[in-house]
Amino acid sequence: MFEIYNVAIVPLIIGIVQLLKRYGFPVKYSPLAAIVLGLAFGIFFITPNVKEGIIIGLMLGLSASGLYSGGKNLIPNYESKF
Repeated sequence: MFEIYNVAIVPLIIGIVQLLKRYGFPVKYSPLAAIVLGLAFGIFFITPNVKEGIIIGLMLGLSASGLYSGGKNLIPNYESKF
C-alpha cells in the first residue's frame, strides 16, 4: 500500500535521472526515464498490485520530471504563448 513516506522516492528518481544525464543519457529523454523509473518503483517496490503500481508509479515519475519541463523538452521549438 502507498504510504506518505514513499514520496521520498521522487528525489531518488531525480537523482538517478541526473546521474544518467551525467553519463551521456540524452537530456531530451530524461522525462521519459523519470516516468519509467517511477513505474518500476511503483510496481516492484511500493505495491504488488500492478494496477495500483502503475498509477502510483506515474504519479512518482511525473512528479519527478515535472509536467511543464518534460513537455518542453520533448516538443521541439516550443514557445510559450503566455
